[in-house]
Amino acid sequence: MKTASRPFPAFSVRIVLLFLLAWSCAFSAVAQARPAGDKAWRVIYVEGGPFSDYQRIFQGLALGLEERGLIENGHVPLPSDSEETQGMWQWLASHAGGERIVFLPDGFYSAGWDKQQRERIRQDVLQRIRERKDVDMILAFGTWAGQDFSAQDLPVPVIVSSVTNAVDSGIIPSVSDSGRDNLVAPIEPDRFKRQVLLFHDIFAFKTLGIAYEDTPAGRGSIALNEIEDAAGELGVTLVRCTDTFDIQDANLASDRLLACHKKLAEQGVEAVYLTYNVGLQADAMRRVLQPLADARIPTFSQLGSPDVVHGALLSVAQSSITEEGRFSAGLVDAILKGARPRDLSPVFESPVSMALNLFMATLIGWNPPLEVLAAVDEFYQEMK
Repeated sequence: MKTASRPFPAFSVRIVLLFLLAWSCAFSAVAQARPAGDKAWRVIYVEGGPFSDYQRIFQGLALGLEERGLIENGHVPLPSDSEETQGMWQWLASHAGGERIVFLPDGFYSAGWDKQQRERIRQDVLQRIRERKDVDMILAFGTWAGQDFSAQDLPVPVIVSSVTNAVDSGIIPSVSDSGRDNLVAPIEPDRFKRQVLLFHDIFAFKTLGIAYEDTPAGRGSIALNEIEDAAGELGVTLVRCTDTFDIQDANLASDRLLACHKKLAEQGVEAVYLTYNVGLQADAMRRVLQPLADARIPTFSQLGSPDVVHGALLSVAQSSITEEGRFSAGLVDAILKGARPRDLSPVFESPVSMALNLFMATLIGWNPPLEVLAAVDEFYQEMK
């Protein structure tokens, strides 16, 4: 597989520009939020199901809360072989300390990617807030939770995290306005467009393969519009493979994704952008990526370094993901100080750094140039 034919300065300029992006939040002073004074805020967590992104963003949130003095200990450990966040929540409920925030021991809700359980959880949380009144803030992780609790007229703040694009997902109507006084949903404009541009700077491909579920939810969850914008700007042809991936049976999703990768390789794509997909399970990655490795096709993961650990060639490093959590900690801090969620800027820019799997680079016969290696913060020597 040939490397980028563009001259060194074009790649260097984009990398420098990406590193200079600063994430910021314009916190405004607004109406008093509840509870008043220095009373501890009782917090719950809601997710559609386990996902490694949630773990890293939640870890960043905890670290950010400690850095702002809202809890005493935010060094919550990441699970070693699980995508679940419940253990992290229980750890904070026992060890966070401090007097400003309480992680309610019974305040963790996960639907386990079960649509019926999702509705039960939605009803349970709404009833708890309106009748028991023992919740002061909701941390809603992912599209399901964001959609379920952004659509409610609730007396407590809702902070949405880890959504590909909160506008496209219907969680907020626009970047400039969340649509509800109690709602804020962090958003990183053009995050995935920049990933595709960066990927192209390295490999200068003319065809890019993507596999996804061609439904409104499926297109929204991968920010398809950003991928299409990047392809249009670059003059790149998108080669698509669609199937039903948003299912509980991860093994079946992996089989379908494997079939897509075989099809894309047969169609002669020059690169593949690995979008969020239930089929990209850690224990199935080697098998799912094998057709691409055999065809010497480079890959860039939309998710981040967890996919690189298991065999994706490139992605953003973990530090870029945890910064969203730190950004959310700033939102929590502002709300505790009296800010109205609707008046907080949801826009942030994560610092860009890359992760590289050297084993996969060897498999596809690619020798990374020095300018690429200089932009990499995380190197992996094997496919776990």
